[in-house]
Amino acid sequence: MRAVVVSRTGGPEVLEVVERPEPVAGPGEVVVDVEAAGVNFIDVYHREGRYPRELPFVLGSEGAGTVRGTGERVAWAVVPGAGYADAVVVPEDRLVPVPDGVALSDAAAVLLQGMTAQFLAEVASPGDTAVVHAAAGGVGLLLVQLLVDAGVQVVATTSPEKAELARGAGASDVVAYDEVVERVREATGGRGAQVVYDGVGRATFDSSLACAARHGSVVLFGAASGPVPPLDPLVLMSHGSLWLTRPTLGDFVAERADLLHRAGEVLGRVRDGRLSVRVGGTYALEDAQRAHEDLEGRRSTGKLLVLPR
Repeated sequence: MRAVVVSRTGGPEVLEVVERPEPVAGPGEVVVDVEAAGVNFIDVYHREGRYPRELPFVLGSEGAGTVRGTGERVAWAVVPGAGYADAVVVPEDRLVPVPDGVALSDAAAVLLQGMTAQFLAEVASPGDTAVVHAAAGGVGLLLVQLLVDAGVQVVATTSPEKAELARGAGASDVVAYDEVVERVREATGGRGAQVVYDGVGRATFDSSLACAARHGSVVLFGAASGPVPPLDPLVLMSHGSLWLTRPTLGDFVAERADLLHRAGEVLGRVRDGRLSVRVGGTYALEDAQRAHEDLEGRRSTGKLLVLPR
């Protein structure tokens, strides 16, 4: 069995495809033959050692495939070690069923980022204005769709070449990163946005604070450009008594009931055509290094997948 393994932390060059023994399920676990594995920024953080894991480890934590022995179509997310490989062991209580009519590759492409977008969208209310940074990325495209469907006006930031993707997802305004503060103030009569979603981090955090309305919420859910420097809480007061949160999906799907609810919402919308999934690139196991280079270089739109087969 082949798997992409990290034996030392570092850049994309540390990713190696190695032969490993066939996985064996323990109590409460199953072996899943992987159809597709999602490529996510948390994989980059694990590879770099920013989020330390015991070495060596199989990279990835999201995918979809069929349960060995039963053929049941399943998907999973936030399961470290269950990713870029021909087959993986997954705890049964972390698996969710993939509905008929949803391709396994689409399930792998949407589950982690879709459930992230689903709980993030709950922060905003109908009638709000929200800023979504990196709106043409994997989470961004899904989040814009969910917000617009809930009656939220979205101001999106992205590069000019990706602007049409954000508009296609429903954003009412698409602007460059360095123009967003001015545009948000114009769109809201000077009040600012009730919610600002920032998955970029260091490069956009100051503008996120400046975009937010008095008593607004800044939701920092990623650090694609690097981590935000330490923050004096008085900064939040000076920007209008803002609320700042740094959520992570694991805490919103820790209970199985929550996992099934959020996964059901996301996969059900995909099945019904109410949530569009964009796969920006597919890579063989041997090309995982290139997948990470494309992800970190922001050369992709939508979701990247590793396809073992």
